[in-house]
This record gives sequence, C-alpha cells and structure tokens, in this order.
Amino acid sequence: MKGKQLPAPLLVVTDRGLARAPLERQIAAILAGGARWVWFREKDLPRDERRALAARVMAVTREAGGVFSVGGDIELAAELGADAAHLSSAAKASLARETLGEAALIGVSAHTLAEVAAARAAGADYVTLSPIYLTASKPGYGPALGPAVIAAAAALGIPTLALGGLRAGNLTCVKAAGAAGAAIMGELMRAERPAELAAALLARWRDPAVSPPQRSPVKFP
Repeated sequence: MKGKQLPAPLLVVTDRGLARAPLERQIAAILAGGARWVWFREKDLPRDERRALAARVMAVTREAGGVFSVGGDIELAAELGADAAHLSSAAKASLARETLGEAALIGVSAHTLAEVAAARAAGADYVTLSPIYLTASKPGYGPALGPAVIAAAAALGIPTLALGGLRAGNLTCVKAAGAAGAAIMGELMRAERPAELAAALLARWRDPAVSPPQRSPVKFP
C-alpha cells in the first residue's frame, strides 16, 4: 500500500526557549519563507499554557496553508483538531491512528534502525532519525549516526527525515543518502531572518547547486 505523501521536505521543530522572537511570530516568519510543516513540542509547559500556545501556533500555520503536528500528546492533538501527531516511540502509534483517524499523519522519533522498523510495523507514516550530526540544541541522544544510516532506514520502507545538526550546508548529504526530508529546530529557531533562512533551506533541498546562506548579524525583522 502506498503511504501518505509528506507535506513538505522541511519539518520545522519548535522550541520557544531558542526562538529569537515569541514562538508564534517566529513560526509565522518561517512560514512566510515557504515552510509548510510544523512540529509543535514545548513539552515542559503546564497543560493549559501548552494548549493555548499550540492553538496560536496552529492558527498561524493553518493561515499559511501548512500542516500542524502536535508532539507527544495525542489527546491535545485531538482536542485541537491538529493535522498530525509526532510520537516519542512507536508504542502509541496505533492509538494515535485510532484517535485521530486515518487521514492524520503519524510520525515517530527514532534513534536506531530497530526503532525505525518498529515504527513501520506500528503503521507510522514517517520517522525522524537522530542525531544525524552532533547538535547543541538537544544533546544526550548518543553519538552522531552520520548520513549513511539514512539509507539503511529508508530501505526499511518508511519515509525517513534526518534530524540533528541539520543546516543548509549538509542538506545535500542527507538527501543523497535517501532522506525524505529534514527536521530542523535550532537553526530556524535562532534565525535572525527566519523567512530568508527557510526559503534558502528549501531552495538548497530542491537544488543542491544553490549556495548555502551566509550568516549575518542583521536583526529579526
């Protein structure tokens, strides 16, 4: 059976602690640059605060015609009417499908090939595989796997998004290795000009010959 088509090759991962502007404003700017898929995390917030922030970020995502995914909280995803859920493991993939319906996009975080295989067996639509490169944003997930592991993951028959240390300069490597896309948090959250960076990342993905953007000290617009 043919799987669902992913919304975009760029999955924007939120972290309000890293964001240069209030999260919904940072996301709106990233979406203005052409991004169309947002994974809302913010797991440390109290539930009411998390729900309120998620609703605001979902509103700007939907306004741009994007797909909004709630991380790790199937109940919240259902309550908001989100398009997707991203889970920390394959264990709740079937529950997410039952709760959110067949049309929902279900993703799973994986850090090993065994976890990729488990996600596929559980009926997930895609996985993020990390850390591909060393990352300061989310340390503690073990040594960098390197892009070569992406080919092995993709061979298991599930779309695999590279995560961890991704930026314009290494997108070509993960795409060549077979990644279906790239999930990026730190670079986009810290971006001084998020719309320009998002556009540059998408251009780089579509055409590896495009030069990666140069960092500059310009302020957030």
